[in-house]
Amino acid sequence: MVTKEASVRRSVVSFAVRSSSGALLAAIAAVLSSPAAHAGGPPVLQPHAGDPLLGLTRAERALFDAGKVAYSTPLTEAQGLGPIFNKAGCFSCHSSPLGGWGSIAVTRFGTEDREGNFNPLNELGGSLLQVSAISPTCMEFVPPEATVVGTRVTNSSMAFGLIEAIPDAAIIANSDPDDLNGDGISGRVRMNEPFETPGVFKAGRFGYKSQVSTVLTFTADASLNEMGLTNRFLTTENAPNGDAALLGLCDNVPDPEDGPDAQGYDFIDRVTHFQRYLAQPPQTPKTGMAGETLFNSIGCAKCHVAQWTTARDRTLEGAIRGKTIRPYSDFLLHEMGTLGDGIADGFASGAEFRTPTLWNVRSRDPMLHNGSIGGGTFPDRVTAAIAAHGPFGEGAASAANFNALNATQKSQVVAFLDSLGRVEFDTDGDNQINYADVIGVRDCYGSTGLTPNDACAVADIDANGTINLIDALAFDQAYPGPSTDCNGNGIPDIADIVMGTSSDSDQDGVPDECGACPADLDQSGSVDAADLGILLGSWGGPAADLNGNGFVDAADLGILLGAWGACP
Repeated sequence: MVTKEASVRRSVVSFAVRSSSGALLAAIAAVLSSPAAHAGGPPVLQPHAGDPLLGLTRAERALFDAGKVAYSTPLTEAQGLGPIFNKAGCFSCHSSPLGGWGSIAVTRFGTEDREGNFNPLNELGGSLLQVSAISPTCMEFVPPEATVVGTRVTNSSMAFGLIEAIPDAAIIANSDPDDLNGDGISGRVRMNEPFETPGVFKAGRFGYKSQVSTVLTFTADASLNEMGLTNRFLTTENAPNGDAALLGLCDNVPDPEDGPDAQGYDFIDRVTHFQRYLAQPPQTPKTGMAGETLFNSIGCAKCHVAQWTTARDRTLEGAIRGKTIRPYSDFLLHEMGTLGDGIADGFASGAEFRTPTLWNVRSRDPMLHNGSIGGGTFPDRVTAAIAAHGPFGEGAASAANFNALNATQKSQVVAFLDSLGRVEFDTDGDNQINYADVIGVRDCYGSTGLTPNDACAVADIDANGTINLIDALAFDQAYPGPSTDCNGNGIPDIADIVMGTSSDSDQDGVPDECGACPADLDQSGSVDAADLGILLGSWGGPAADLNGNGFVDAADLGILLGAWGACP
């Protein structure tokens, strides 16, 4: 069996020595001269959304896996759930994929005076409404004093460790609170004091209002406010609608409820590990789409900044340190006009939101902070979401510019946005790699002169404009299940099928020549004299090779005689 990490050069050389086709040998020689071949292996595939970072140490991967379990497991009342809460586990909200976007909405409320000053009604349990309780006695409600009520759907937690590692200076340098350059964009940086470093302020980058700067603070805050789990940073329960007397009736677990496990990690540490080590979602093609050029030209990139480099601080993990990432956000607060929710949060006004990341946006359903755009096709959703940025606020000009594009240009912008989160080789765009993609890659195989705008570019793993052996071998890595080489030609079976060097009429992922009865050379249903004649007639050559050594000899004769009779 050939492993998924098998070398391109090894596979190509193995195939070359078994081939008698001059044209094929010439093609293989060209592939061998490619950078990927000289690197000693196939190009590295991008992780899927929800996968761990590449390059984690064994210990870090163990932390990710343990954190994933904690993230996926609902809390119980005995563990500290409640007394008021929204959901019993992180997974309930961050579900597409685990750690990503969600469709669960929470309610925020408050009141606004005549001067436009917002009051979150903290004394009445605001601004977050917890919709569940461990006892009906403690159920919360939106108080009648509230004059502003808004909803927010779950944001993504993808690659939080990479986002946290963006240097503060880089985020601050991108801000322009007074719009000094006159471009209509006045992003403001919000400085916050993380729970774990009191007295030290760090640029905000998480939360709808950029109110959180570190993954651990994000986790601790959500653990209390979404699940009711007190922890070492937040040791006091939320009282139902601010009523301490009700809290005394419903809270039976001593605080803080979160504490160390057998390895010394609290729940909030475990969940932090998972979110910290989530990989950035894929982008396929990685760069170069015409739609991104248009996206930039109409002004979207002024807020949705494509690329950042994480800090090169030696205290950071190697999988996080000095990495180029493409989240498409500036992490700044922007005035969004009518798209705001009216809920102020400290430094951030009711009309301001932090620019959301766009990586994996193709899976976001519903869209916008309030989930008002959902269902239908991705092009329909994202087009409506762009339109919602107007007619007021800092996104209005970009929305108008998008509306002014012709139909082809709009489709190109949508196609670019659809690349954000798209898995490599996902030719049908269904977010999974299966046999439909075998057919898709096979249909693309041999294409040349491709650009990132072509449909087959999702199968051009090395972005060289050609779908060739390098891409076929990389597709074998991407295809689920073990890599096999049933015909012994040195090329994985899936690669054989997409290259057309093997047929697979029953679409079971196994070349036809490797069926249940390979010695049945004439496909008659039994191994008999006719097959013996074919084998003897091919003696010394490759045509009826049964053991994969490249020629017919006594070993193949033994295989045939051992299979004599009706095929199973």
